[in-house]
Amino acid sequence: MENKREENPQRKKKVELIIRNHMIWSMGAGLIPVPVADFFAVGAIQLDMIRQMCKLYEIDFKEKDGKAVVSALTGAGLSRLGASAAVKFVPGMGSIVGGVTMSVLSGASTFAIGEAFKKHFETGGTFLDLDTERIKKKYDDLFEKGKKMASDIQEEKKATGKSYSDIIAEKADEPFSEKVEEERGTQDHDQVIKKLKELAELKEKGVITEQEFEELKKGILKGN
Repeated sequence: MENKREENPQRKKKVELIIRNHMIWSMGAGLIPVPVADFFAVGAIQLDMIRQMCKLYEIDFKEKDGKAVVSALTGAGLSRLGASAAVKFVPGMGSIVGGVTMSVLSGASTFAIGEAFKKHFETGGTFLDLDTERIKKKYDDLFEKGKKMASDIQEEKKATGKSYSDIIAEKADEPFSEKVEEERGTQDHDQVIKKLKELAELKEKGVITEQEFEELKKGILKGN
């Protein structure tokens, strides 16, 4: 049974910024040239998005539950994302073609997850009453919309050379540079992507373990 939250324009602006920010970070992470590493980076970004949304709506967030929900929502899309990551194994153009495809799908998936959770939270929902099947249907419907948005952004970026954030800012009602969360501070999204790329390369070279990779990745996404 839905119990719609009181209308809050300021909260609405903030949650839209959270979704926009993470959609952009996901698209950038999708361009990481290391297969599989980009997949995990996008998952961490999506989880961070839900964490920030929970904080905004004053809802208890549990990482284990968050991971389970993200996995359930994106399950049908894993084959699409996985196929894009696999293309990167192809010598020569693999990294470029796979990266562009992964970038669009990653942005679409993040947008769909964010919008699906926003609708759930706005109607008074929490993690305790989360109907996975119902929210999954919303995710599936929103994924196609997100894919078109991400594709348009990708094409504009290629045609103009603008950054993802500049393109989104031009389409939004307020500057993308507005700070969403204190914990992220003023950390630029390009720096986040750069750090994730460097971290992925260290893991692939065996310099750091999988566990160390996960811990360091969390620190980067939290702005530490």
